[in-house]
Amino acid sequence: MKAWVVKQLGEPRDVLTMEELPDPSVGAGQVLIEVKGAASNFFDILLCQGIYQEKPPLPFTPGAEISGTIVAVGEGVSLQVGQRVLATPQLPNGGYAEKVAVPADSVYPIPDSMTWSDAASMFITYQTAYYALHHCARMRPGEVLLVHAGAGGVGSAAIQLGVAAGARVIATAGGAAKAQICRDLGAEVVIDYLSEDFVEAVKKATNGRGADVIFDPVGGDTFDKSRKCIAFAGRILVIGFAGGRIADAPTNHVLVKNYSIVGVHWGLFRRLMPEGVREIHRQLIEMYEKGQIKPLIYKEFSFDQLVEALEMLATRNTWGKVIIQP
Repeated sequence: MKAWVVKQLGEPRDVLTMEELPDPSVGAGQVLIEVKGAASNFFDILLCQGIYQEKPPLPFTPGAEISGTIVAVGEGVSLQVGQRVLATPQLPNGGYAEKVAVPADSVYPIPDSMTWSDAASMFITYQTAYYALHHCARMRPGEVLLVHAGAGGVGSAAIQLGVAAGARVIATAGGAAKAQICRDLGAEVVIDYLSEDFVEAVKKATNGRGADVIFDPVGGDTFDKSRKCIAFAGRILVIGFAGGRIADAPTNHVLVKNYSIVGVHWGLFRRLMPEGVREIHRQLIEMYEKGQIKPLIYKEFSFDQLVEALEMLATRNTWGKVIIQP
């Protein structure tokens, strides 16, 4: 089989090489998946550079989200050969390969109605957004949800899930094209942060009250400004730090405005409550089949275009998810 391999650290174009490797063996508790789609994530770039928080031993194959068909099962596995699934391979044996062996507890069945690209795009972003909005924020119908970076992978998922939950969704995005994407996803109010002050726009849209829930994968200045438009008893969800700076949270301001800052570490939730993740997966599949959610896909690349795909992702000019198709 063919697989992309990193043997030394550096920029993806310098260190990713496609190699011919033996098909993986399937151990007890594992399944072998023929990969049909793989989602690219920004942390794949950081892994190649050696600056991600997780540092797999060299050599390794990146790729954290895949979809495909089970072609072999190990001892003690209830999943069946031929089953359509999405999965999260474990490093150093990631999903940028034609086949990958994955622990059965990291594999989730998908319906025939779901495309391979949609399935590869579903897991991390939609799981994170669902966990944030429903488990962490306990969002209620009719509340105002402000989603930052609404055209991104996790932001676009949050918009769709917010609309499906009956929230009034406000989104921010950079530029007219990304702003239109947010409108198309169902956001009632969209703010182009390149030309508008989102604090004033949110206050205007809510008659000065502010947003009940703020979904923030950006951090830094965006978090600082979000504190100025959070409603009484509101919840700011800390999803990540795409902006690069980790903001401080002055507790006197939290006290005066009576709001909550809620950390969203979905990965830890997954480790501690795997059945909770499976229940969220069931909910998301049901929503997908009802047409309430559909992953936003920027572009599909062929398997030999992985480096090009990662370089495009690195510009941060993409939206939604970037997909590799072996």
